[in-house]
Amino acid sequence: MIGVAYAMGDAGAQGGGGGGFIQLVPLILMFVIFYFLLIRPQQKKAKEHRELIGNLKKGDRVITSGGIYGTVTSLDDNTLTIEIADKVRVKMVRANVAGLSGKSGGEKE
Repeated sequence: MIGVAYAMGDAGAQGGGGGGFIQLVPLILMFVIFYFLLIRPQQKKAKEHRELIGNLKKGDRVITSGGIYGTVTSLDDNTLTIEIADKVRVKMVRANVAGLSGKSGGEKE
């Protein structure tokens, strides 16, 4: 009886040689879906943020990651100074800029 079970097990293993690749197909498909739904959009957004930070210039109206609106008054390599009220200036790291506000510094509100 035991000999028959071993014989059946060997025959099944020999016939399932192509099953290894078929088992990998769902994993590969899952990775492709994750790439297009999660990884690629995140990389695209990070690239746009890097371009935004690199293209900042004096007079731009910005929004910080803390939600503070201000106007860029001076720029360094890694830092910038923004004016958040009359004669109130804050020095901050460039990476904390979340985005540009709708109006530039030269326009009236």
